[in-house]
Amino acid sequence: MQREVPGVPELFSWEFATDPYPAYAWLREHAPVHRTKLPSGVEAWLVTRYADAKQTLADNRLSKNPAHHHEPAHAKGKTGIPGERKAELMTHLLNIDPPDHTRLRRLVSKAFTPRRVAEFEQRVQELTDGLIDGFAEQGSADLIHEFAFPLPIYAICDLLGVPREDQDDFRDWAGMMIRHQGGPRGGVARSVKRMRGYLADLIHRKREVLPAEPTPGEDLISGLIRASDHGEHLTENEAAAMAFILLFAGFETTVNLIGNGTYALLTHPEQRTRLQASLAAGERGLLETGVEELLRFDGPVELATWRFATQPLTIGGQHIEAGDPVLVVLAAADRDPERFADPDVLDLARRDNQHLGYGHGIHYCLGAPLARLEGQTALATLLTRLPDLRLAADPAELRWRGGLIMRGLRTLPVEFTPASR
Repeated sequence: MQREVPGVPELFSWEFATDPYPAYAWLREHAPVHRTKLPSGVEAWLVTRYADAKQTLADNRLSKNPAHHHEPAHAKGKTGIPGERKAELMTHLLNIDPPDHTRLRRLVSKAFTPRRVAEFEQRVQELTDGLIDGFAEQGSADLIHEFAFPLPIYAICDLLGVPREDQDDFRDWAGMMIRHQGGPRGGVARSVKRMRGYLADLIHRKREVLPAEPTPGEDLISGLIRASDHGEHLTENEAAAMAFILLFAGFETTVNLIGNGTYALLTHPEQRTRLQASLAAGERGLLETGVEELLRFDGPVELATWRFATQPLTIGGQHIEAGDPVLVVLAAADRDPERFADPDVLDLARRDNQHLGYGHGIHYCLGAPLARLEGQTALATLLTRLPDLRLAADPAELRWRGGLIMRGLRTLPVEFTPASR
């Protein structure tokens, strides 16, 4: 058992959510592998140093399967995504280990190859411009609700093959899921259940009309239906769970990348001006390194998703019992001064930037190429079309969403010179 460490800062309060980095710096120095009670009541180990984090993310003695937890917390909705068990959506990439993980990941990885994502670039640009068109003449906007949130929802719906007429339903369900504590009690679980029902129906409808041979640019759900691996087809539950987690993991991370990234640029005017000058000169190098730096500096995923020790092990000199939950704090690891020079400084030109924002190892984020495309397109277009974009609220007044895994703003009010008709 871990010895008591005096002076541990308060974790998971509203004040902590606003700026968790001082507390993480304290943990890195004094208790780099720290056992704590989470807001849900579950006790888990927090891993905060970069070297320990990278090792932990790739350690096959840590399972993604909640069945390895020594307490039935997952069944009570205290770990994982609320409602996923009741909705029979458990068999997705965030909850399984090899060989099932290897099989399912291989089936969907072709949808996120650099070439396939490049083919999607024009559609992402169209969505980005269309959303900005919706508020450009107003002179003000909430960039979360009017821009950062709908962009990845519509993009991932297009990729999955959700018909355009149904995408606003997905936007509503996703909105309930992303609000977490801000919505009605049980709202997340109800949204998960509705999404599960819709996906099952959509899979059934697509299966009935699926052509014998795939067409160029075939949507991902059709590909999942068609896909087989050594003669083994996906079950309907596996296909629905895969579509669900691609939507869930594929939109909230990008919402936060765009929101956190824009906020960081607006509060670091020298870096923002530097990026705008680079974009005006037709260069993309600073945009590409800049998005990586925004992922490191204040990334969309604060803690990596749950892992459970399958046997006793040691992390960072700390003994972990079999069955213990382990959470890697990506936000802390990516500000570790042992790995990054001046880690609390935003430097869009940073080159040595092997951040963990999209994880590491076999669970490295499958949709990272798409998220990077969306982030680069969104930020470049915003700064180009609305060059005098500025915050319309005191940073101290902004509120960050409560929740364990993700880090993102509830709102991001901005002002700018209205575009002329």
